[in-house]
Amino acid sequence: MKIEKIYAYPVKSLRPVELSSAEATRYGLSFDRRFMLVKVLPDGVQNIHVTHFPESVLFLPSIRLAEDDDTVDELTITYRAPGKAETSLTFPLFPVVSGLGTVDVTMHKSPTQGYDMGAECNDWFSDCYGFPAKLLYLSDNRREILMSNSPNLGSWSAWMSGLLSGDEKSKITFADCAPYLVVSRTSLHDVSKRLPDGKEMDITKFRPNVVIEGADEPWEEDYWAELELGGIKLDLVHNCVRCKSINIDYNTGKPGTDDHGKVLKKLQSDRRVDTGAKWSPVFGRYCVLSQRSKDATIRIGDEVKVVKRNAERTVFGA
Repeated sequence: MKIEKIYAYPVKSLRPVELSSAEATRYGLSFDRRFMLVKVLPDGVQNIHVTHFPESVLFLPSIRLAEDDDTVDELTITYRAPGKAETSLTFPLFPVVSGLGTVDVTMHKSPTQGYDMGAECNDWFSDCYGFPAKLLYLSDNRREILMSNSPNLGSWSAWMSGLLSGDEKSKITFADCAPYLVVSRTSLHDVSKRLPDGKEMDITKFRPNVVIEGADEPWEEDYWAELELGGIKLDLVHNCVRCKSINIDYNTGKPGTDDHGKVLKKLQSDRRVDTGAKWSPVFGRYCVLSQRSKDATIRIGDEVKVVKRNAERTVFGA
C-alpha cells in the first residue's frame, strides 16, 4: 500500500488543499485546521461546521509559500457560488497575532481561544455567507482531545493522555476529534458501488488527511491499529462515524438532490459497525502520532505498512 493523496484544511469546514508532501506533527499536518469561522450571535458565537453551514464547501483555499525573506506565506480563499461573481481574499498563512483580539471557542466540550483576524477578513466572509462572521486563527493555542457524542468521554481522554504521555502532547487544533483522519481508496470504491451509472464518490466529502491506496479488501482498515508511513507511525484509535455532511452537493453548497444526496442512508444499510455509535455509518479511522514517532515529512507515494491489527473493531467513545 502507499499514500495516494494528502489533504489539509487550512480553514476548518472549507474545502481542502491537496499537497504533494506535508510535515506530520503531533498536532496534525502543518497547515491543517489552523483557522476556523464563527457566526456572530447577539449573545456570543456559533461554530461554523459544514454540517450546519453547507455553503462552506463553496470556499476553495490555495496556499502560496514564500519564495524569499521579503514575502510571507499566504492563504487565498476563493468563493465560487452559483449565480454570483467569483471573489477572493488573501491573508497570511501564519499571521502575527500581537494586537489581535481573542474569541473564546468551545468545540465538543473542549475550549480554546482564537485570534480575531480583523475587519477585512470578517467583512469578506460576512458578505459571502450573508450573516456576520469572524475568521479566527489558532496560533499556538490548542484544545484537549475529546470525543463528541460519547457515553464515556472520561475514559477515552484518560487513555489518550496515557498513550501520548504528557499534557502538552494530548492537544489538537481546530480538528474535531483527532489530529489525523486516514481513509482507504479501496473502501471508497465500495461506497461508489452504491451510486448509479458508475459515478464515483468524491473522497474529499469524507474530509481525510491521508488517502491510502492498495488495500486488498474494502473496510479492512476497521481493524488497523498501527500504520507506518513516510517515517512516522500512526496509532488508529477510533472509527470516524459519519453525518449528513457527506450528502452535500459541492457545486451548489446545498444537500444533494440525486443519489449523491443519499450516501449517508445508503451507508447505513451495512456500515453501522460501531456499537458506540450504532446509528452512524463508519468510514475512515481517527489517528494520532505514535508516542514513538517524531515530526517528519510524508509524501505521496510513500509506502504504507500495517504494523498492528486489532482482533475486534474499536468502539466509539469507549
